[in-house]
Amino acid sequence: MALVRKGSRRIVVDGVAYRWRRRGRPTYFQGLAWSPCTFAVEHADTPGATLVVTTDQPHPSNWLDLEAEPVLPSRVAAAVRLALREGWTPTKPGSPFHLDQSAGFTPSS
Repeated sequence: MALVRKGSRRIVVDGVAYRWRRRGRPTYFQGLAWSPCTFAVEHADTPGATLVVTTDQPHPSNWLDLEAEPVLPSRVAAAVRLALREGWTPTKPGSPFHLDQSAGFTPSS
């Protein structure tokens, strides 16, 4: 499934263009800080398998006003490089490739 263009940002990683997007409004579980923030990445020109990255931070718009770091382009680039090393092929159609970087996330109680 392709990313929605509205709200997505372009990033170039090692000479290859990608688009990435973080959900603007948190899901119910992210709003309560029960689950971490996620973002999605896909190849800009030939969308195929989407990369879904689970971070170790609560969603920045969580409802509990917990402090959260924003998703920066440097973090997106690092996740893309790691996913490519782990076998993500962004131009090949298929199921989303999940990259779990949530180690250290503590859900709110």
